[in-house]
This record gives sequence, structure tokens and C-alpha cells, in this order.
Amino acid sequence: MAEVAHDRDDHTDVLPDDLNAVDNRLPFKYPDNSRRRIPGTMYVVIGIAVAVVGFSRRDEAVLVNDGLVAGGVLLVLFGILSLTSGWRMSVDEQEALALAGPAVNFTIGHASAQQVWRGLRSRPTWRVLCYSDEEPPRQRGLVLVDAVDGRVVQSLVESSSDEWSSPN
Repeated sequence: MAEVAHDRDDHTDVLPDDLNAVDNRLPFKYPDNSRRRIPGTMYVVIGIAVAVVGFSRRDEAVLVNDGLVAGGVLLVLFGILSLTSGWRMSVDEQEALALAGPAVNFTIGHASAQQVWRGLRSRPTWRVLCYSDEEPPRQRGLVLVDAVDGRVVQSLVESSSDEWSSPN
């Protein structure tokens, strides 16, 4: 039996092209939360099937008991929660950045948007952090923009009291 020698230097890790952020210049599209409806529907259908089997075969089978029925009911409830939290987003991060400008009442320089969720039903919200366009920035703001209807949920503006160091 012949042995094949493997040199450890032959193998290098390389990211797939679609995951390489440095060389990939395509615009990124956040996934829509309405995709939660697909597994939510599956949870409801499977939960109903499990509960029906549990009710109809409870006295006949060894592995079918009240715990199976309770599991089916819990799966249906979780499916309903998934269905009701499957919000369709109508505001993307670029629109959220534009909506944050009037809310902070200063000219925005650097800014970033992050998608977060709020509430029991996980309503998608853009959290926009923005700085004024002076160098160094004198004000900063945090704005929450609802990703479903585009309204500004909350805004906070404060002066940048951080000590900005000047380059040498």
C-alpha cells in the first residue's frame, strides 16, 4: 500500500467569491423579514398535524401521549408568532439614512445604519448613528427609523464631548 505524503503548505484557505467583501463591489440587500412567514406556516401545519395525531391516537400508541399534544400546540403558537412577526420592510438602509437627517436637525457627515428589531413581534427598525459634518464632529445623533412605514420612532442628539485627538 503506497502512502501519499501531503504537504501542509499546499492548502490555503480562500473565501468564496460571494463572501469576499474586499473584492465584491455589488450592493448588499438586507433580507426581508417577511421570509419568517415560510417557516411560520410550516410550524403551524406540522403543529396541527402533530396535535391531531396526538388527540386521535392518544390511547392506542405507546409513544403518543399528552406531551405530544402539548408539543403540537406549542409549535402552532410559535408558528403564529412567526407569521405575525413577518413584517414586509419598505424602507432600506439608504432611505433610513435620508430620513435620519431631518430628525437630528444638523448636516450629517459620517453615518451608519444597523438593522435591529423591537417589541415582542420583532418589528424591524433601522438604528442610524450619525455625526455632524464638522472636523472633528461637534454633534452626534442616534435615530430609530421604522423599517415598515418609515416613521422616526425616536431620536437622540447630543454634543460630541469626546476628546478628539489631532494627527501629528
